[in-house]
Amino acid sequence: MTQLSRFQAALAATDADCAIISSEINIRYLCGFNYTDGYLLIFPDRAYLLTDFRYVEAVRANVKEFEIIVPDGIMLDDISTLIKKNSALRAVIEEDKISYSEFKEICKKLDGIKVCEGASKILNEQRAVKLDSELDIIAKAQSITDAAFSHILGFITPNVTEIDIALELEFFMRKMGAENTAFDTIAVSGRSSSLPHGVPQNKKLSSGFLTMDFGARVDGYCSDMTRTVVIGKADGEMKKVYSTVLSAQKSALEAIHEGIGCKAADTVARDVIKQAGYGDYFGHSLGHGVGMYIHETPSLSQKAKDTDVLKRGNVVTVEPGIYIEGKYGCRIEDMIAIDHNGKLINFTKSTKELIEI
Repeated sequence: MTQLSRFQAALAATDADCAIISSEINIRYLCGFNYTDGYLLIFPDRAYLLTDFRYVEAVRANVKEFEIIVPDGIMLDDISTLIKKNSALRAVIEEDKISYSEFKEICKKLDGIKVCEGASKILNEQRAVKLDSELDIIAKAQSITDAAFSHILGFITPNVTEIDIALELEFFMRKMGAENTAFDTIAVSGRSSSLPHGVPQNKKLSSGFLTMDFGARVDGYCSDMTRTVVIGKADGEMKKVYSTVLSAQKSALEAIHEGIGCKAADTVARDVIKQAGYGDYFGHSLGHGVGMYIHETPSLSQKAKDTDVLKRGNVVTVEPGIYIEGKYGCRIEDMIAIDHNGKLINFTKSTKELIEI
C-alpha cells in the first residue's frame, strides 16, 4: 500500500467524506513531493493536489496518484467547488497543525460543509507505523549521522567552540547527502551540558561533559542520536554518571520488544537511574517516535496510557540522561525500530564507550 491508499482506507472507516491536508510535512508524506504552498483534498476513492505555477511542472513529473489542480484564484474556493462536486457534506482537517485563523477561513470558504477535526488523528496513527521503505530511509539517515559522529571525534579540540562543533556536524551531514538537519543541533559543554536542550554558544569548550544531539534528514525522514564525551579527564563521579546512563539505556534496549508498554519501557531505564541515586535528575521521557517529524508517536513516557504499546513498524529513540543543575549533564541516545517480523533493530552504530578528548 502507498501512504495515500493507507490514509484513504482509514478515512473511509470514519464518518467523514473527505480530508483537507495543508501542513507541509503531511503533504509530503502523502504525495511524496516537497512543496510549501498548497493543499491536498482527499476522498476515499480519489485525491486532488492543489498547487500554483511555481511547482506545477515538478509536481506533474513526480506525483502520480493525485489529480493536479492549478487554481486561477484562491485555492480554498476550488476546494469548496470540488467538495460540492463530489457531493461531500463533512470534511476533516488537521486539528493538530492548523491555526485558529486558518480554521476560520476554511469554515468561511466551505460554507454549508461541516468542517471537523479528525485528519491529524488518522495521520498520527498512520505515521507511527512505518513501512519497510520508510525504515530503509531512516536507516540511511542514521548512517549519515553515525558517520558525522566519527568525523567530529577527529575535529574536537579544547580550542574549538560549541558553535564550531554544531556547524561542523551540520556541514558534514549535508556533504554526506542529507537534505538538511533533522532539528537544531545541540553541542553543549561543561555546566551547559546540564541543559537537555541547551543552545551552542560561541565559546571554547569547557572541561567536563560535552553532549552532542544531532540528526540528518534524508528524503524527508529524520534521524536522532546523542553522544556525550569528556573534554579532559573524567573524575570518579563523572564516570559513575556516565556508566549509570549507559546502564539505564542498555537495560531499556534489552527489555524493549513488540508489545511492551511504553510506560513500562520508560520505567526500566528510570529504575536504574533511581537505584544509582540520580532519580531526581532524569526529568524527561525515555524516548519518542521519529519519522518525518522529529517528534511523533509513540512516546516512551510515564505519561503513556496503559494501552500504549510498541508495535511492528514503530521507530523510537531510547535516550536516558542525568542532568545536575549548575554542574553537568550526560545523555546517550540510540534510535530503534520494531520491524515487521517483530525484531528489534538498532539503527545507531556509534560507540558508547566513555571517550576522553
